Amino acid sequence: MLKPFVFFLLFIYFIYFKINMSQACLYSVIIPTYNEKENIPYVVNMIVNELKGKDINFEIIVVDDNSTDNTSSVYKQLQQIFNEEKLLLIERKGKYGIGSAYMDALKIVSGDFVVIMDADLSHHPKYIYDFIKRQKETNCDIVIGTRYNKKGGVSGWGFKRILVSTVANFLAQFLLFIKLTDLTGSFRLYKTEVLKEVIQKVDGKGYVFQMEIIVRAIKLGKIIEEVGYIFTERLFGKSKLSPNEIYKYILGLLKLFWTC
Repeated sequence: MLKPFVFFLLFIYFIYFKINMSQACLYSVIIPTYNEKENIPYVVNMIVNELKGKDINFEIIVVDDNSTDNTSSVYKQLQQIFNEEKLLLIERKGKYGIGSAYMDALKIVSGDFVVIMDADLSHHPKYIYDFIKRQKETNCDIVIGTRYNKKGGVSGWGFKRILVSTVANFLAQFLLFIKLTDLTGSFRLYKTEVLKEVIQKVDGKGYVFQMEIIVRAIKLGKIIEEVGYIFTERLFGKSKLSPNEIYKYILGLLKLFWTC
């Protein structure tokens, strides 16, 4: 009688182990920051509430580029407040840019999927679940959040900013023969291994980075889906987009036109 009971206990343990393994951290949310101390408490709280409320296993990785407003100190306080969650911090000694921020974060991610988003509240965490659903439905490699399909939109931008974004996307679509509607946004979900593969082939930095990584992914045959979302202008702080970034974007776009 003892053997069947032992086997039964082993079976229960095996099922319990499998369930817990399946519930391990699957989604790594990467947030690059520079002078976002006012925004970071809100965005972290919103991510935690949204994903925990939907029983999604996650970790948050903030990569701070030596913010002068002590963003990293604020995030360390959040680590204490949300001590049951996995909140990780990478502190860098300079302003090295968004591409290298993702590369540094990829060294420590534990998820099978990576979500990238901004810290300025322009990307509402409620859309992360929509990205996850679309990826599960299609088994695609990348889900892009788009501001420019029927379900997307922009709130709080002036005419000049809308014009810059629209023209930047149009030029990329026209010159590179890409049908995706939003190549310059930074709200996306990747399979972790796909992001690790593609990012190694990206040369551009800053504003051009987001466009180039999608171009490289397409050239590698990756499957990409789009999910519409409403982009909202930041509540605190100033936009990081400068005339120099626009100039670099144009140069990067022309380089891709000639080489891809």
